Amino acid sequence: MSTPGAAVRQRRLAARGARLPPDDIPVPGAMRLTPDSSTRLVAGGSVLVGGSPVRVLRLTQAGARQVTSWFAGAPVTSGMSARTLARRLLDAGIAHPDFAAASGPDVNAVTVVIPVRDRHAELARCLSGLRDLPHVIVVDDASADPAAIGRIAAGHGAVVVHRPVNGGPGAARNTGLRAAETDFVAFLDSDCVPRPGWLEGLLPHFADPAVGAVAPRIVPHENGDGWLARYEGASSTLDMGARPSPVRPGARVPYVPGAALVVRRAAAGDGFRPGMYVGEDVDFVWRVAASGWRVRYEPAAVMGHDHRVTFRAWFSRRADYGTSAALLEELHPGAVRPLYASRWTAGAWAAALSGRPVTAAALTGAATALLARRLSRVTGERAAWGLAVRLAAGGTLAAGRPLGSALSRTWWPAAIPAALAVKKLRLPVAALILAPPLLDWADRRPPLDPARYVAARLLDDAAYSIGVWQGCLARRTIRPLLPMIGNTVSGSTRDGMSGRAPGQPGDGASGGDHERAADAPL
Repeated sequence: MSTPGAAVRQRRLAARGARLPPDDIPVPGAMRLTPDSSTRLVAGGSVLVGGSPVRVLRLTQAGARQVTSWFAGAPVTSGMSARTLARRLLDAGIAHPDFAAASGPDVNAVTVVIPVRDRHAELARCLSGLRDLPHVIVVDDASADPAAIGRIAAGHGAVVVHRPVNGGPGAARNTGLRAAETDFVAFLDSDCVPRPGWLEGLLPHFADPAVGAVAPRIVPHENGDGWLARYEGASSTLDMGARPSPVRPGARVPYVPGAALVVRRAAAGDGFRPGMYVGEDVDFVWRVAASGWRVRYEPAAVMGHDHRVTFRAWFSRRADYGTSAALLEELHPGAVRPLYASRWTAGAWAAALSGRPVTAAALTGAATALLARRLSRVTGERAAWGLAVRLAAGGTLAAGRPLGSALSRTWWPAAIPAALAVKKLRLPVAALILAPPLLDWADRRPPLDPARYVAARLLDDAAYSIGVWQGCLARRTIRPLLPMIGNTVSGSTRDGMSGRAPGQPGDGASGGDHERAADAPL
């Protein structure tokens, strides 16, 4: 299933002497799959709907039998067409690997790399959770007291590499990557608190030779009592949620933080981009994924983390994250936008906000009818309309959530003055800004009342937005402020409405013996 673009990428990597990723390699035989919670079998089991962005996949009779058996617990057979179809399901996020009875590399094949600058107590606590691991490297990134770092590391059996000049976490990780001699490297920040089994929960993914990196779920080390600590416990930017996912722009989990990340050395290349102090982990993960390796998010493996819960440090860090948007958009065009929507969805919402609900309804109805016509070639007439209503009409309504997030996270310096100046915009703008945090509270049910949760979320968004605008001014660009409207999208929003907007027709694609056609993403 290699593509011309993949072939060009392989030649470029080979010319640079890089080890080639196993692009489009079928999954290993005997792998087990589990369906994503959003996946649905329709049209008598002959059509799969799911993934992020949403895909509609028509199967042959043999393929439908295979998928049904996989979702019932049977392993993938050794046949090439079955393994190729399984790879497609994994890449689309329709299914995920199930390693309940599988094993991956041994922990002896892993070197843990911890970048640190000062933070003596945090380093000691982190190292205490790694006593059973044989290979641990502490990279001292020009600490004020390197001797103290050396004593702490030696007391826990770790090797220390000192850097004379501070280069930031990315540069320190690269130093550790070069010093490691194992096939796998686990990057851990010094404020991580390893929990039992965190590494063992990630390594089985590497039984798949196409997987280049895997990240665990990051949760608070301790439950705090203050309102900010409780907000962080429910809505930290490091916590990517409870559902597994492939990781790439446009997926439900578009990136994973470098605070805890296990990487296959063959996939790491030259490591993190020099000179990036913020967003370097996002850039690294996206480059790994773009080179053909698969990156996975595995929430069953959990890493504790010492979150920032004092207001000044928390707000400042959120703003720092925002400053990375401009550079990331330059490096990965189209991946860092405040909103992604189809023309139909954008038109419907523009009409609704301008006080023309009939026009908005007509646009949504037309989009639904067109999608139903397209889907009928895949699902048959009987299932097409119900699916089109759910994807197009339901997706247009659900798009209010990412639209509201775009207003609060990026556009509020312009949106709020506009609402104050134009009376009829006040109510819809206020509703759109308040809807995402209220829905978020309803989804998460955090130990925090709605008023304080909404206030914390809006402060979170405001801090990030300040950073975004600062970064745009510094790099003289407005691209991270612009929505992406149309067919080609590679990005995500905080609320998980990523890639092309739901209900948008995509390009057809051909498959193997078990797959007739795929209209995806929608």
